[in-house]
Amino acid sequence: MEVQALPVLVPGMLRRVHHFALNVRDMQASRYFYGTVLGLQELTGAEVPATLKDMVAAGKVANFVTPDGMVIDLFWEPDLSPPAADPATQFTRANHLAFDISPGQFDRAVSVLQQQQIAIAAGPVTRPTGRGIYFYDPDGFMIEIRCDPAS
Repeated sequence: MEVQALPVLVPGMLRRVHHFALNVRDMQASRYFYGTVLGLQELTGAEVPATLKDMVAAGKVANFVTPDGMVIDLFWEPDLSPPAADPATQFTRANHLAFDISPGQFDRAVSVLQQQQIAIAAGPVTRPTGRGIYFYDPDGFMIEIRCDPAS
């Protein structure tokens, strides 16, 4: 009896991350964090995807975009609470969201986090793959800012 291989997606079919959706408890705090602290552009007006316009208008969703075009959707879930109050206790299948930054801007990013009194979970760390710093968003989701090794 011959075993037939199941079909798979081939490398290159999935081109990039299109969007990343996060549930947030406090929309105002999260919009400040992603828009002001991290400096991401919030989509407004005609930039908002048509499928989300009503939810954005109702304050239930906010959309941010990175310079390379990845969208981060924030969905307001006022009753959201992780199983543990300590954000170091992982409570989702996702581990963290990592943003890339140039090596020359890394120290400035660390300084901004410190000035904003963002609690640092780990780092800055230096590895053969570059440098990174880990911290939490207002809902306890881990964020990383990382850079390639300086050349």
